[in-house]
Amino acid sequence: QVQLVESGGGLVQAGDSLRLSCAASGRTFSSYQMGWFRQAPGKEREFVAVISWSGGSTKYADSVKGRFTISRDNRKNTVYLEMNRLKPEDTAVYYCAAADIILLVSTPGGMDYWGKGTLVTVSS
Repeated sequence: QVQLVESGGGLVQAGDSLRLSCAASGRTFSSYQMGWFRQAPGKEREFVAVISWSGGSTKYADSVKGRFTISRDNRKNTVYLEMNRLKPEDTAVYYCAAADIILLVSTPGGMDYWGKGTLVTVSS
């Protein structure tokens, strides 16, 4: 079992930056790939970014590429999502997720563990 707790959400203005954190506990954090997903009101949960267990490989949704950066610190059992140049359409609940598989996952169904989410609201 892996427990995930997100933090860092809040209300910001368009163009601002925000950094989300996800603290993991339980089984060996460094063996899991970690991902961020988001769900806007009335919409399905969608992929944002994912990072391999070592941090050496990452993948991003086209909508956030060049603005968001995912990173991890295996010593702190934490994964981060740095979000820059935020847009109102980035407004959503952001979820941290973990998967015990080598191949990078970009679908919600492929993740094994989930946090409860943190709300990010971007005003125009």
